[in-house]
Amino acid sequence: MSRVSLWVKLAVAFVAVALAGLALVALYVYRTTVGEFGTFMVAHNRGDIVQRWANYYREHGSWQGVELELLAPPPRPPSATTANLGDASSAPQPSDWIVRGRVAVVDADGRVIIAGQGFELGQVAPRALVRDGVPITVDEQEVGRLLLGFVPNEPQSPQERFLGRFSMALLLGGSAAALLAVVLGVLLATSLTRPLRALRTAAEAVSRGEQVQPIPVRTHDELGELATSFNRMTAELARAQQLRRQMTADIAHELRTPLTLILGHAEAVADGVLPADSQAIGVIYDEAQRLSRVVDDLRTLSLSDAGELSLLTEPVDPRALLESAVAAHRVAAQEAQVALALSVADDLPAVEADPDRILQVLHNLVSNALRYTDAGGSITLSARPHQQGVLFGVQDTGRGIPVQELPSVFERFYRGDRSRHRDEGGSGLGLTIARSLIERHAGRIWAESEPGQGASLLFTLPLAR
Repeated sequence: MSRVSLWVKLAVAFVAVALAGLALVALYVYRTTVGEFGTFMVAHNRGDIVQRWANYYREHGSWQGVELELLAPPPRPPSATTANLGDASSAPQPSDWIVRGRVAVVDADGRVIIAGQGFELGQVAPRALVRDGVPITVDEQEVGRLLLGFVPNEPQSPQERFLGRFSMALLLGGSAAALLAVVLGVLLATSLTRPLRALRTAAEAVSRGEQVQPIPVRTHDELGELATSFNRMTAELARAQQLRRQMTADIAHELRTPLTLILGHAEAVADGVLPADSQAIGVIYDEAQRLSRVVDDLRTLSLSDAGELSLLTEPVDPRALLESAVAAHRVAAQEAQVALALSVADDLPAVEADPDRILQVLHNLVSNALRYTDAGGSITLSARPHQQGVLFGVQDTGRGIPVQELPSVFERFYRGDRSRHRDEGGSGLGLTIARSLIERHAGRIWAESEPGQGASLLFTLPLAR
């Protein structure tokens, strides 16, 4: 089955609707005009027509042979006025084309003697129609009735020529309108399908994995919204593809570093280059632990992104969460010579959360703050009411985060300081996992910072139900 493009369908639909409308309008106008004109002419000449048949009956004494009278010109009685003006035959006469078809004549018994209006000779017309007819009287006696109608037959009559010219003008006007409808239909179909063709081309390019340029948005209707949505989708796809490539490279790098150290020390010990002492075994153990943490973080992140990470939520006291986080990092903070502080508002309501997962979030945020806070600095864990929940914060006095990097701190393997050695930082997944877990709790997480004045990592949790 052959495929018909949307352009063809739209063009055909526009043209078909336009032509159908023009045909109906032309037919209606023609029939209405012809009918009204015929009614006018018959009404205008009705007296002459009735007088003609009355004269015929008076002259012949009956209706015998009346049908032959249609072939002869109608008589006009002479008058002083017409005599002075000239030959009476030159005056306007009721033409026979008015009579034929539209006008029928019945005798006193209602029997058709001049066929017309769909009646045949000898047929008895309905009484209601006869009653509405125009009486034909001779010597004050009704001898028949005239049933009015109009069907043009004589091409040489002025009335016929008028209707002919009118029909031709209507035909030419309709043809011009039809041509205009075709042109407009083609233009409209082209304008409507142009963005669709651009979308199809761009979608095919995306399916082939090619980079596509944004589609121009020329309208603000549904097609414009579709093009805008498609541009947004392609931008997100390009961004996701870039992040996926970057993530693959970062994962390879993160795994390669500990694996290289493990293999190097293992080979050195096996070859006798290094002694199999506690120092060599400790390096291998530490790198294996680091490798295990990266794998665990990747697994946690993939489960959270897929919505398969189970949450055991319950009402939790915000102060208890922060106190547990401070206790867990007190030793590490003392070794880094960084002070840990707690700032919690009084009478905070409980939040709906999985305590283990929120402690994991706080652990990641505090660990990140410890890495970027110099000795002598401080880290403050806080909680206070916020709209329909509780706002948690981890604020440090470190070097801060550049404004342009704030939207990226929660990306996978993101490190603002590219010159920093990998072994001085974590896996680069801690903040990403924190964002994923907070979003699973129907909360929001973000970063605020001013360079040189520290950074604040904030997140919200809903109140307990």
